[in-house]
Amino acid sequence: MDQSLSIWVLIVLSVITANLPFLVEKPLLVLPWSLPGERSGLSPWLQLIVGLVYLLVLAALGLGIYTLIASSSGLNSLPLMVGKLLLGLALAAALFFFPAWRARHQQISKGFLSRLLEVCALYGMVGAFGFAFEASIGNPFKQTWVFYTITFALFLVMAYPGFVYRYLMRHPKGKFD
Repeated sequence: MDQSLSIWVLIVLSVITANLPFLVEKPLLVLPWSLPGERSGLSPWLQLIVGLVYLLVLAALGLGIYTLIASSSGLNSLPLMVGKLLLGLALAAALFFFPAWRARHQQISKGFLSRLLEVCALYGMVGAFGFAFEASIGNPFKQTWVFYTITFALFLVMAYPGFVYRYLMRHPKGKFD
């Protein structure tokens, strides 16, 4: 995959994932606390352990995506790279869909903190794809805290349309109460 195509894939992926927490009411993360309307049936300590295990699985998935995509050189064919990208996206979608599936019969209302944590987790996942693309094209560069601060601020700017839709627009009575 050449550089311009990978940049456009990352931009489209960033816009979609940045707005997703504001457009979806079901949880995208297994949090160590219960959301309003959620019936977990677990003790607080067990719920904390489940949340931490989910976070570790999420980090392992990001590392796996990086390893899968970065292991190929830029000389590989485009269909192979697109196949690896789709496999990584499918695994990430399955992992982020699991909490929504777990709460499928419950009326859960997420707060702003939950949505912000989801945005942070999705930023990390998109970052794993970005680093993998960079490593597959050439030598990856060492990044400092300034890079992460700027890219996270850009990711939050991309999330602004979803934020406006969720919190600033008027909705019919009963929707988003």
